[in-house]
Amino acid sequence: MIRFSLLGSGSKGNAVYVVAPGAKILIDSGFSYKRLCERLAAIGEQIEGLQAVFVTHEHIDHVRGLGVLSRKLRVPIYITPATFENLPDGTGQLDNVHYFEAGSSLRVGDLTLTSFSVSHDAADPVGYVVQNGTAKLGIATDLGHTPTLVKMRLAGANALILESNHCPQMLLNGTYPPSLQQRIRSKFGHLSNADMTSLLSELIHDALRFVVLAHISEENNDRRLAYEMALGALKGH
Repeated sequence: MIRFSLLGSGSKGNAVYVVAPGAKILIDSGFSYKRLCERLAAIGEQIEGLQAVFVTHEHIDHVRGLGVLSRKLRVPIYITPATFENLPDGTGQLDNVHYFEAGSSLRVGDLTLTSFSVSHDAADPVGYVVQNGTAKLGIATDLGHTPTLVKMRLAGANALILESNHCPQMLLNGTYPPSLQQRIRSKFGHLSNADMTSLLSELIHDALRFVVLAHISEENNDRRLAYEMALGALKGH
């Protein structure tokens, strides 16, 4: 069994908490230490006993609390070398750093995490598949498109966390400057609702139980729209 919770998703902060027998990890640490503890407490969990933090990429909304967390707990930080080299200046010293290359598989307790490269405007961004003997969780946010590699890694997941960042029409009519709009729409940006539904329709199988839509823009999307489009992709499953 794997249990997971999105402690936050979006430009204000990102962190995914994952628990399995013998394992307790975070994927990203985009909140201050205090806020992270508060969000864990809200789901009846504590930060004590955390065994590892896995980083997807170096953008501040994914690593805001990484330095303080590392220095307070000395928890192992798993990160690619290029991501480490491009961490924000304010991160400070990280203790107990473990490097890996995109595509590697890493083990913590009963969990195996397999990383895979994604297309985003960062140094070496990755997504993760988290597995134990009975369950598979696929995490794919902060990516501009979904090549075959991404689909292969996510295939067969029992639970998915998928980006559904924006509605193209709302983005076009919104307040973002053209340069930022172009970045978001590019293959190094973020998935739209339509991109999400296309991906989801290819990943549907009878053992898929949970789909969580993530990194939904507050200004350039509507949660109900994303939800209804996802339901359409599920086609009654």
